[in-house]
Amino acid sequence: MAAYQALTELEPAFRVLLDRYGEVDPFVWHDGGRTGTSNFAAMALHITGQQISTRVAFTVFDRISTLVGGTPTPQRIAAVEFDRLRATGLSNAKTRYIQSLARAQLDGAIDLENMDDLDDAAAVEQLIAQPGIGRWSAEMFLIHQLHRADVLPAGDVGIRWGIQQLWQLDQPPTIPDTVDRGRAWSPYRSYAAALLWRSLAPTDQLADPKERELARQEADN
Repeated sequence: MAAYQALTELEPAFRVLLDRYGEVDPFVWHDGGRTGTSNFAAMALHITGQQISTRVAFTVFDRISTLVGGTPTPQRIAAVEFDRLRATGLSNAKTRYIQSLARAQLDGAIDLENMDDLDDAAAVEQLIAQPGIGRWSAEMFLIHQLHRADVLPAGDVGIRWGIQQLWQLDQPPTIPDTVDRGRAWSPYRSYAAALLWRSLAPTDQLADPKERELARQEADN
């Protein structure tokens, strides 16, 4: 990818990761085909997965899909009573968030399926205006659903761990320090993020997943 060549010219330190892991596709999202091409369903899965493991999130989301009779859509979610949706394993808050997002999509307050004309800042602003969607979730949506090339989720603990390892820092950088460091990587920050996440590959597996999820949730607030 030309983007990786350009990134390593902007920041030669990434050459080490590129040589080690190859050209990681930053836009791949491993949802097991659960959401298809639906951005609404993808965001519902992002919300479902907050502060729980991926395995549990998939289990709950699969129950939601079974309940509504297919891939969740705003219409299908809006037609389900709160208690029935809650019984799939969602918390009260997540149930409210997903139902609120369905209403917002149906009312035209947001159009998750047609955000291509919005720049990154405007897309994030619209997303975080919805209950239950914080900056981290919005940035994940920009990368994985909108395929934006220049997004660095500075609040993600994995990104900061990756920076700590690559630059051999005594501790992970703060969120503001990560933002400052990442400015030099623009307009390819999504590619930098993909390499940093990939660089955690066996460390990531040894780390406490709950700690990572809680840190990500903190970045959303």
